Amino acid sequence: MVKQRDRGFPTTDAIVAFIRAHPGKVGTREIAREFGLKNADRAELKRILRELADEGTIKKRGKEISEPDILPATVLADITSRDSDGEMIAIPAEWDEVEGGEPPKIRIHNLRRPQPGTAAGIGDRALLRVEKLEEHDREGTVYRGRVIKIIDHAKTRVLGIFRSLPGGGGRLVPVDKKQAGRELNIAKADAGGAEDGDLVSVDLVRSRGFGLASGKVKERLGSLASEKAISLIAIHAHELPQVFSPAALREAEEARPASRKGREDWRDVPLVTIDPPDAKDHDDAVHAEPDRDPNNKGGYIVNVAIADVAFYVRPGSSLDRDALERGNSVYFPDRVVPMLPERISNDLCSLVPGEARGALAVRLVIGKDGRKRSHSFHRILMRSAAKLHYAQAQAAIEGQPDDITGPLLATVVKPLYDAYAVVKRARDERDPLDLDIPERKILLKADGTVDRVIVPERLDAHKLIEEFMILANVAAAEMLERKTLPLIYRVHDEPSLEKVHALQEFLKTLDLPFAKSGVLRPSLFNRVLAQVKEHDAESLVNEVVLRSQAQAEYSAENYGHFGLNLRRYAHFTSPIRRYADLVVHRALIRGLGLGEGALPDSETVDHLGEVAAQISLTERRAMKAERETADRLIAHFLADRIGATFQGRISGVTRAGLFVKLEDTGADGLIPIRTLGSEYFNYDETRHALVGSRSGAMHRLGDIVDVRLVEAAPVAGALRFELLSEGNLPQRGRKPHLSRASGKADQRGGLRRTDRKKGKPKSGKSKKGKSWKR
Repeated sequence: MVKQRDRGFPTTDAIVAFIRAHPGKVGTREIAREFGLKNADRAELKRILRELADEGTIKKRGKEISEPDILPATVLADITSRDSDGEMIAIPAEWDEVEGGEPPKIRIHNLRRPQPGTAAGIGDRALLRVEKLEEHDREGTVYRGRVIKIIDHAKTRVLGIFRSLPGGGGRLVPVDKKQAGRELNIAKADAGGAEDGDLVSVDLVRSRGFGLASGKVKERLGSLASEKAISLIAIHAHELPQVFSPAALREAEEARPASRKGREDWRDVPLVTIDPPDAKDHDDAVHAEPDRDPNNKGGYIVNVAIADVAFYVRPGSSLDRDALERGNSVYFPDRVVPMLPERISNDLCSLVPGEARGALAVRLVIGKDGRKRSHSFHRILMRSAAKLHYAQAQAAIEGQPDDITGPLLATVVKPLYDAYAVVKRARDERDPLDLDIPERKILLKADGTVDRVIVPERLDAHKLIEEFMILANVAAAEMLERKTLPLIYRVHDEPSLEKVHALQEFLKTLDLPFAKSGVLRPSLFNRVLAQVKEHDAESLVNEVVLRSQAQAEYSAENYGHFGLNLRRYAHFTSPIRRYADLVVHRALIRGLGLGEGALPDSETVDHLGEVAAQISLTERRAMKAERETADRLIAHFLADRIGATFQGRISGVTRAGLFVKLEDTGADGLIPIRTLGSEYFNYDETRHALVGSRSGAMHRLGDIVDVRLVEAAPVAGALRFELLSEGNLPQRGRKPHLSRASGKADQRGGLRRTDRKKGKPKSGKSKKGKSWKR
């Protein structure tokens, strides 16, 4: 057991008793408040809780601390059976991966009139609201649950592309990467009028141990005659809502532009939007000027204005219901599946130049040290002075203004960059997680096929907008906490003890110290990343550090944002495309008495917890759909290059083989372990490597390798490679280190510089990309 460390601290028995008395509702903040602990005591309390979790006395899951067998209030579960009374029984979906042992049973509480989308069946995966029973019943059920939303229905239906055969009938080519190569036979009578190239939904008819399984076309979903429609696969595979209800469309069409009534007039403030060049909507605008207050010399006033979506999308309306179902917009290379109809997102709430638009703005007072001194929120009527894109703003500040930026350079553009230079001081002092993971972007031709894949330059213009948005998000969270109003936080938990330990063991293989003591902070990871900067292991270490991190999510309870190193953080800046931001806008309107569209007084933390869990899932659904579409587009792009050789980097190591990401396109493909050579390869989890049993040859995460493309399944987005490079052979007493230039091992025992050009990038330019979601 953990021993009591300080006379001022409660005993561990008292802490555990408090946790047991408040199941599902206890975090570090609540424990500190209960026992009167001060901020200076938080580090010691967290250390005690970590040790209690490590020994199994308590369990820490994100924001919640509980007994080991306590489930969170909202849980993703699989409905597996019915009990003797016919009621459905579910178990936690991720229990086998995380907890071990027998998962607790959850009895589904049946409502007489279930809400749409909550009628569950055996084999379904659902989001449940659960509560622990006082005693186990005769079936051994521990919890009672209520279905919030069906996430996935039982797999009795397959999605795929219909390929016709002479004489009628055809084959179904599945779109699921896991089913690549497992075609279904479709009889002529079961084709349902499907034509070659149609995306269809097929019911399984029968499956046998030999020959092809059979299916019957249930629904024709659209034609995939060209790659231009390839995003349709992801839309239907993930059941992304793409058609708005007639009532929502009617509400959108009946909406009228915001007027001056109930708003401050900011139309003379030269706010500008800065977005990607292909942006369809513009929901945030910025402005900065030196603070004229003599008590804040060297400081700045930064204004961030965000489209007033809450004015048009009222709680409980049809627009609101459709937006919550979507949770967020989904972005594909060829289209957008928006959270709101275009009448709202691309018209009334798009801050286009010269047009009066309603907005919710925050006025940020920044000291010369870059720290925020104060903030205030305002409901305004504004008029954008210009629509700029990132490279355009950057070119202007670097001495190449154009017809639009020239007149604005001295009065608008330069003050923005000057204010950013001040804000950056505080950002650097805060030292958020600084991963270097490039992001690729697929550019399409007019016919929808892939033109090329690029890594967009990371400019100071990007960082400027990012930092101003972070400041606005923090201000929103602080204001709502001050008003003691419920809100949805954007949270990012610190890495788990298991992941930190695994990272430590991995870094030992590179002779890199990772001395964790006291409170875990991003700076600890940044020190490791700094040590490998411009060395052979840089990409490898960045990738492994990224994998050690938790996933950001939404929550009605706050447990901070580890990656940004912020104690409180909420999403406020994109209500056009994120439902969480819309909730925050409504809460601000309510708390500050800003008029119509406020969060209802009846809104509770419990309900917002359900909303947060739901939109966290829709966010992950969107990310998966976007990633799979990119994989399919690239697989189409490479399908006619079978036999070609490429250079890539090992991006994943599993017992099944090696995953390789190609350098030029970012395409991922598998090298099955059985094809690596004549010897048996063992999976070394600590080293993230496959190691030959006889030779000791090592294929390791981050190695640069040459591969040959041997198979492409465009519909599934799957690629298979053959490895052409030899494995690294470590010498006795030496530890191998990767070389970016050759991919071979450096046996000199130390990190080696890469042979890329040294020197700092040009002002305002770097190749960094976002590595985890803010």
